[in-house]
Amino acid sequence: MIIEGKFTLKAPIQMLWDTLLDPETLRSCIPGAEKIERLDEKTYDCVIKQKVGPIAVRFKFKNILSKLDPPNHVEMEGEGEDIGKAGRFTQKTSIDLKENEGGEVEISYRCNANIVGKLAMFGDRILKTKAKKLEAEFTSALKEKLKSVVSHP
Repeated sequence: MIIEGKFTLKAPIQMLWDTLLDPETLRSCIPGAEKIERLDEKTYDCVIKQKVGPIAVRFKFKNILSKLDPPNHVEMEGEGEDIGKAGRFTQKTSIDLKENEGGEVEISYRCNANIVGKLAMFGDRILKTKAKKLEAEFTSALKEKLKSVVSHP
């Protein structure tokens, strides 16, 4: 399942980069995030709680920053499972930051997620709808967080 999009913000690119890799920013912006802890320079330990149809899940997983080109590009890979054994997932995400004229930065992202187990029974259509909803919530929260960082450096 591919999830992708982009948005722009008026802010210094380095500030945006630093904010995007901050565990607290991620925890406050990702819907259902219970824990996002940096274990080392490239590894994050995460717990995310979500509901898909009648199934509530708590995914425990590790995310590893596999490629870094500060402040323009990051790739990460994650793998984990639902604590209640309703499913497993893997994901690979890339995020690009590109400076535009007028002090704006375009942030584009692409995530390829694979889900197996009970959650997979809902099919791509339902999972994509849920993913799009989460994507919209995350993007909105991230924009607000970044706006507050930009206005209060």
